[in-house]
Amino acid sequence: MAIWTHQSETLKETYREHFLADLIAHQDEENQAVVCEDGDTAVGFMSLRSEVNLSLLQECFELRLFHGLCKPHPEDVLNMPQQPSTQEDEDLSKQTSQETESVSSTNAEAIQDQDAAVQKDGAITPSHADLLVDDVKDLKASATLLETKEQGAFRPVYRGASNAFCIQLFYIDEKHETRSLDFLPYVFKLFPDKDFCVILVPHHVPEPHLLRSFVRVVPSFTSRLSHELYVFHRAALIKSFNVRKATTNDLLGVKMLLKTLTLKESILNDFRIFTLARKDPDGIPVQTFVAEVLDQIVGISVIRDEMDIEYIRSHYNIEDFISFNHYQHEEHGHLYCFALNPIFHHYAKHFLKEILRLAHKSCLYYPVYPQHVEGKLQNPCAHSLTSALHYMVPVRPRRQIVYPLEELGINAPSEQVSKDQLSYSLNHINQKLLLDSRVSLNSRIVVVGASDVGISFLETLIFCPHLKFNNLTLISIHGLPGKDLPGSKHRRFLINSHCFNDEDYAQMSLCSWVKVVVGKMTSINRPAKYVVVSKEIKVPYDYLVLCTGQKYQVLSPTGADISKLPTNREVLSNWPQRYTGKVPFNHFTLNDDQDCLKALQWLKENAVSSEGNIIVYGNTIDIYTTVETLLSLGINGSRIHLVQPPLSSSLTCLNNSEIESAIQEALSEAGVAVHCDSILAEWSPGEDPGLITNAAFTTATQPFKLQCSAFFSFAYKAVDYETFKAINDACLVFDGSLVIDSKFRTNDGSIRAAGPLTKYSRRYCADGWTHSNFNSKEIGFELATSMLDLLDPTLKPFSKPAEGTERLLPVYKGCKVKGGVLPGGYNYLHISKPETPIHLDLETAMCDHGMEIVTGEASRGDYFRMHLNKDSMVESITCFAKEPFPVSNYICLYGQHEQLLNDLCYRWNDGQITDLYSYFREPWSMAIYHDRFIDLKKELRQILGSEQVVGLPTAAKSTPEDLTEQSPCPPQLREPILRYLRRHRYHLPMYSPVEPAATGPSPAAVQAGRD
Repeated sequence: MAIWTHQSETLKETYREHFLADLIAHQDEENQAVVCEDGDTAVGFMSLRSEVNLSLLQECFELRLFHGLCKPHPEDVLNMPQQPSTQEDEDLSKQTSQETESVSSTNAEAIQDQDAAVQKDGAITPSHADLLVDDVKDLKASATLLETKEQGAFRPVYRGASNAFCIQLFYIDEKHETRSLDFLPYVFKLFPDKDFCVILVPHHVPEPHLLRSFVRVVPSFTSRLSHELYVFHRAALIKSFNVRKATTNDLLGVKMLLKTLTLKESILNDFRIFTLARKDPDGIPVQTFVAEVLDQIVGISVIRDEMDIEYIRSHYNIEDFISFNHYQHEEHGHLYCFALNPIFHHYAKHFLKEILRLAHKSCLYYPVYPQHVEGKLQNPCAHSLTSALHYMVPVRPRRQIVYPLEELGINAPSEQVSKDQLSYSLNHINQKLLLDSRVSLNSRIVVVGASDVGISFLETLIFCPHLKFNNLTLISIHGLPGKDLPGSKHRRFLINSHCFNDEDYAQMSLCSWVKVVVGKMTSINRPAKYVVVSKEIKVPYDYLVLCTGQKYQVLSPTGADISKLPTNREVLSNWPQRYTGKVPFNHFTLNDDQDCLKALQWLKENAVSSEGNIIVYGNTIDIYTTVETLLSLGINGSRIHLVQPPLSSSLTCLNNSEIESAIQEALSEAGVAVHCDSILAEWSPGEDPGLITNAAFTTATQPFKLQCSAFFSFAYKAVDYETFKAINDACLVFDGSLVIDSKFRTNDGSIRAAGPLTKYSRRYCADGWTHSNFNSKEIGFELATSMLDLLDPTLKPFSKPAEGTERLLPVYKGCKVKGGVLPGGYNYLHISKPETPIHLDLETAMCDHGMEIVTGEASRGDYFRMHLNKDSMVESITCFAKEPFPVSNYICLYGQHEQLLNDLCYRWNDGQITDLYSYFREPWSMAIYHDRFIDLKKELRQILGSEQVVGLPTAAKSTPEDLTEQSPCPPQLREPILRYLRRHRYHLPMYSPVEPAATGPSPAAVQAGRD
């Protein structure tokens, strides 16, 4: 057969030379071979088998949806026996049903759900996207949906006979691929007693056209099969799929469709509102549509007009998908719910198309709210929109300007733009997107560690609009971050990198796309390609990404006998070392929000209202944020002892003597005792061996001993021991850190790594440069980009890099940020370029240091320092103030030319600037904080580089006064600027987009664009 010619070698290697002849020759009732002809030429071939290994498939895939691919039997065990522990879930379900009093409450309380509220060690949380086919109970009764209560580890027991046959081998000529579905009516006739057709496809194989009509089955986390399972039901051959507006006569059919769904009451409530008033209580029009097959309702959807479209436009990059100005306001719709029987899942796109057509809409929006919202359903199995979510695209949020509303007055943006609203993840679909198909990638990508690098990596993959990753898994000790209430006090324990905040996590909704395995990686099996979590769960992977970073470790006391009056000189050879014994209950190493929350709860129960010293040990900046948090809890400063070990270099964590002096003064006023150059010698347990009651330290002179009620250790940061052991036992090269190349690859091509866990190979001769020197969010983005180069089938093959370039390290330009609240209630922020840090005094003494602009004093709490390099670009910013300040705005200042900052140097030298805080609150600066300002700069730079701009003076020969007094901005530059202001009028109303007769941006500012 000619269709096999170019596949023959691969097939010979996989099977044997004459396997095709054997398949055709050995046909019987259980084994069939089918061809598809065009004229007299075979263009397609399918080999079928009635025997299916159901026990293996039931073990490796979530087949409850399909009744385990078995026929119903009276002795089937389908539901887990009720136990008292499920009462909480039942109460939650009842509470949700009782609270659905309006369409608006339905949206917020019934449809939007996230991770399970409680995750235990080793627990597995499915993503919403994986629940795509997990809401149906019996496909043969095509209008019933599976109850969405969390079943945990329970697996149903099926006693019935097999109800499925499988496709062993399938091939069709590329020219006839769109006719693949023509096989199915015939093959179902060959197996009249079977209702399901299944096929296994390797993870790395792109989905063929045939599978667009199949339903992908969710694999279990421990699946040992390197294949994806797809299922097709006999009833899906029915072509009469009709969508229409619902009527009152459809109530019984809708009840049958939703009878086992937990959210049935809320959806039925929406249905009744539509049939009675056609409006919700706020007067917003509501529309309901049903899908019918042979006069039986198999789907329902409720939508309303989107009334918050200005907020969506200003807070999400919706214009990546639509030209907003080309749409009327009434063309935007809000999707409340979407329930479709999964055997007709391949009609979901058609269902959405018909909804848009019948409702006269051009696009739909669907929000997913964060899990910490009170009153919202937390169970991830209660998501009613998973079928539609498969076709929707997540919309990336936009960075928002922090407006000084009082200073702007009437020039502030409208309330619809600036209002403080609950953040959510936005999903979108429009007519154009329904005509395109997102490329599904089934490669199993497992990320270890919910660090900033790992989250940035997942974020980049999720927001690829043309790709859908079906098998993203995160292994993390505490699951996904961002699950706590915003503004929780325990978050102040640690310094903030400002890579992600609560709003960012809410707007990403990672739990909608990423499976989460809660636990710690304990080993890696490279030959079998799986990771062992908590010594129990095996998580298979195709690509493994390690982003665990470094963590504070429990520091072992040196064991010095203080009765012999030892000094630091005698014990330094044994310090620092990791503690290997049982960690006392009152010893805390804080590495993430959950660690901080546990410490806070313990302090409230055991330390806040009692007596006893609290020792904070270390010399990182986290010691100061922790001391301030302890003081804010009401703990008297006299009970807090700040013990600092010797520094490994002259560089301090703050690297600013003026700020350090202000902090020392604040500590002294609070009564906090500070002990410098002290090494932990021993801690003494009391009556309870699990508690530290005393801690002894050696110094350069004589040792001292402190009573201890709680001990916070920030003295030793390294790769976690269990992580190191897993890496080392897997024979990955570890040289103090995990060794990688410039493309994030380890010595195993399927294992990538990034972040502080790693270091570059010695062949790069760059031991001083590691990922800890760079912005973690940028590192994660570049890591994802390198993976996309490998996985994205839409990318064109790129030529090999020039010889020798493989030894060049990548260049990262993003700024490093750290901020927090320090003792005395000072708000601290430091923004700097990626670099190996050096002492500030040495830096300022360099001949090419540039210029420093400093206003205020640290002791007064109004200190603002800005460093401009020799090219007049902002290179670092340090803020130290009593009053809060807009951190996200100040991050935008990094890398800007001083002339873009309203001729900053000229105004500073002229004495016009006395307070940089108020200077950067002035209305002129708002455009710089806008997220699209970088696009304007690029456009102006292209214009300046591509043509001779008439009327632009040479800045090198002119003073700022001369530039201001000369002709206005040249027309070639004026038009893009005015177009930019008009386009973003909703964000920048303080600017006039109307071109006046003789005004415009100063030529000096235009010259800054050239620079």
